Amino acid sequence: MHGTHRGASDPGGLARQSMAFVLAGGRGSRLRELTDRRAKPAVYFGGKARIIDFALSNAVNSGIRRIGVATQYKAHSLIRHLQRGWSFFNSSRGEGLDILPASQRVDERNWYLGTADAVFQNIDIVEGYEPKYMVILAGDHIYKMDYSRMIAQHVESGADVTVGCIEVSREEASAFGVMAVGDGGKITEFLEKPADPPEMPGRPGRCLASMGIYVFETAKLIDILQADAEDARSEHDFGKDIIPALVAAGGAQAHSFSESCVMTGDETEPYWRDVGTVDAFHQANIDLTQFEPSLDIWSNDWPIWTYSELTPPAKFVHDSDGRRGSAFNALVSGGCIVSGSQVRESLLFTGVKAHSYSELRQVVALPYVTVNRHARLRNVVIDSGVEIPRGLVVGEDRAEDARWFRVSEGGVILITADMLRRRAEALGGELAGVVS
Repeated sequence: MHGTHRGASDPGGLARQSMAFVLAGGRGSRLRELTDRRAKPAVYFGGKARIIDFALSNAVNSGIRRIGVATQYKAHSLIRHLQRGWSFFNSSRGEGLDILPASQRVDERNWYLGTADAVFQNIDIVEGYEPKYMVILAGDHIYKMDYSRMIAQHVESGADVTVGCIEVSREEASAFGVMAVGDGGKITEFLEKPADPPEMPGRPGRCLASMGIYVFETAKLIDILQADAEDARSEHDFGKDIIPALVAAGGAQAHSFSESCVMTGDETEPYWRDVGTVDAFHQANIDLTQFEPSLDIWSNDWPIWTYSELTPPAKFVHDSDGRRGSAFNALVSGGCIVSGSQVRESLLFTGVKAHSYSELRQVVALPYVTVNRHARLRNVVIDSGVEIPRGLVVGEDRAEDARWFRVSEGGVILITADMLRRRAEALGGELAGVVS
């Protein structure tokens, strides 16, 4: 979908007959210490939101008002976010958002065995909503998409499953399910995370990857999941078991993201990002500070809903040479105080405080970070609640950075409270400066 988009285009009301089931239990280990205390879908993004807000907002904006979210790994912050920010559904109209932790619903096993098992363990809740169609979603990608268009294609094609797909480079493809597509969009081959991914015909270096988005007719999905649950050889996973079996049976259809992506504002190309590495996470956030960012999060035509804290406006103070509170090409969220600090090409989440004579460049500071006086930070991601010591210099000496902090392949430095604590202990004492 190109250009401005207002609401879901769903003339048949198919979205209102559908339920979205969001798989949000993944750790996201490639984000390293950022997911030590939270699941990947709960990681902050874009100044105010969490990653999962994009899938949930797409569902609501598409007209889907029945949603289940399956949680597993370190789910507390995710569950708290959902309770605070996503409690506006009206149960009297058949709407609702159910949080579905692994809860030994089927037997005594404590964890979901795979993505398909996560849905199977909650079939009774799904049936309680009586949806005609099910949209299965990954909760850990950044994109804007009208799911009603994909549902409409699924109904029209009569397929057993419709798989959302996107073009990626061959280098990226090994991290995804990769498919080959024949005439009419029928999927002829599906390989989960192949070491040698097949390229698209006539598109050297490009592969067709699964977005982790699937549409089923609910009754058919229940039959498929029941059979899978009884198969001792199965890993009970959509990408490893369910989709390949349906492809082999000739019942799988591809849906191109370009057919249902939502573009607003100045966006000119479909936007989809897996922010699953520290480098990708840093780059996607810093990209938002550009004059014309690739992702529009400002338009009300397709809003990204989230929990918003009540915060005062951002504040910039001090206006003398060498001590001027300023921000250039930056996003600064509510509750931030830039006090005699210089901020460039950076994204400051809620409640960040940058004190006098500090310098921040290409910094992603998660909520309630404090940067003390004379600190110089470049190319950095700072975990929430961290206090940067007075005079700390990061991003100018890679070997020194690597002694204390996580340095990514792309040279982004990740700083957490535990890392600073170990550094302080090794250097003999409390390093944090006086807040002023």
